[in-house]
This record gives sequence, C-alpha cells and structure tokens, in this order.
Amino acid sequence: MVDDAGQAHPNVARVVAAAAKAGLTIQVERFPEGTRTAADAARAVGCDVAQIVKSLVFMADGNPVLALLSGAGFAIGGVPPIGHAGSLTVLIDQRLLSHDVVWAAAGLPDAVFRVSPIALQAASGARLAALAVTEDAP
Repeated sequence: MVDDAGQAHPNVARVVAAAAKAGLTIQVERFPEGTRTAADAARAVGCDVAQIVKSLVFMADGNPVLALLSGAGFAIGGVPPIGHAGSLTVLIDQRLLSHDVVWAAAGLPDAVFRVSPIALQAASGARLAALAVTEDAP
C-alpha cells in the first residue's frame, strides 16, 4: 500500500479511510504484475475468479449507480467498491454472499483488499440484488 517514498497512493488512502469510517479494517495488497483482469487478480491473490469483486458504475436517470458483482465476467481495473468522492446508490449481487472472502479493487489496477462480502455490503451501504444472469440460472 506504500510507494517507494513511504507514502500511500491517494486513491488507496481514500479507500482505506472509507473502510475505516465504515468500521472495516482492510489490508491493501499491491501486485506489480497487475490485477487488471479477474483471472490476473485471482491468480495473484490465490482465489477463485468468482471471488473477485467487480465494481461497475452505471448511470440511471442521471445518477451514478455502483454494482458489485462476481469477477466471473467483465475485466477489472481499479474501481473500488468504497471511497468514492460522492454518494452512490450501491447494489451487491447476491452470488457474492456465497463466499467467505472476496477481493475488491483498492483504487489502482494493481491494488486489492480481502474482505468478507457481508462486511463489504455493510461498508458500502449496498442493497442486495440479483444482478448477474448466467446460463445456469433458472
């Protein structure tokens, strides 16, 4: 989480501060090889790709909505689930709650943090929703 000069990157610092404000202590890990795709992130942290949290932002009626989904799909970047400059409506896919631990972006393409999905839901103020449609869904 700390750069060569001993300082946390402002994006990472904002995510850590937002977590602390929500009562969540997180340990951000940096991976120089990058975690831009769900597969890269899963390899780096040693988990299943479904445990990687995707933070996708959509505009709905002129307002941003943040959707937290499983990594089994879209490419990841550095969009974190918490620490945004303004307030957002946040939705979390119910499938994420089937995991004990998930990994989410911490503001940079090579920074992630480990968190329980229940704690992530609470810290982000997310509403539970059925967001992901898969071939095996009824």
